Amino acid sequence: MERQVAIVTGGSGGMAPGLVAALIEANFRVVITARQASSLAEAAGKLESASDIVAIPADVTDSQSTSALASEVFKRFGRVDVLVNAAASSTPVGGPIEEVDVAALIRDLDVKVGGYLRMIQAVAPAMKAARSGRIINIGGLTGRSSDTLSGLRNAAVAHLTKVLSDQLAPFGITVNAIHPGLVRTPHLADLFQETAAAEDRAPQDVENHFVTAVPLGRLLEPIEIGRAVTFLAGPNAGTITGESLTVDGGYSRGIYL
Repeated sequence: MERQVAIVTGGSGGMAPGLVAALIEANFRVVITARQASSLAEAAGKLESASDIVAIPADVTDSQSTSALASEVFKRFGRVDVLVNAAASSTPVGGPIEEVDVAALIRDLDVKVGGYLRMIQAVAPAMKAARSGRIINIGGLTGRSSDTLSGLRNAAVAHLTKVLSDQLAPFGITVNAIHPGLVRTPHLADLFQETAAAEDRAPQDVENHFVTAVPLGRLLEPIEIGRAVTFLAGPNAGTITGESLTVDGGYSRGIYL
């Protein structure tokens, strides 16, 4: 059977190695993409099974760029089976309302929400023609809390996911979102360092404090998010669409029916 092809955006980000490793583990051929060619090539070089990975730069804030990416993938492989949207700005936008940088907030939304939509627009024709496809949007738990204003991008991702699941289901395409909890990435390590410096504490003490809020008793690893992605991308999830799946070791306490 011909191997399926998955595109992962945000391919040079901290979550990407785990997403890619899990997809390769599940026998996908993976295309990773990010805006900067140099950082993308560096990320690809660090991954095991590099022969199964193709790195193609693209800018998710530019519709021509995302369309060109999808066309190149189809040209090379003749198919686009899975899209994993994971591109996002790593800098949260918030603070007192008088000080909020509205332009930065809009840019943040343009990368994550606009970028996800542009990528879906780019791959939808090939998936519709095949009458099959899986789209997984990586959101975040800040969309379910009032901790930071930029969490609204993750609330918007959940809304986008549900709307497009209705539109694309008749073509055999599922659209779902995953909201990761505390995942061991460079971004989280930076947060621990910054908090430790601000509070005159050791970074490990800050990490331990965060971990006490996780019923599972530890941080999650990126590949564990990746394995949730591969489940939603696989044949056993063919009837699951429009859902927002939390993968957080029990960290969030909300009840969502």
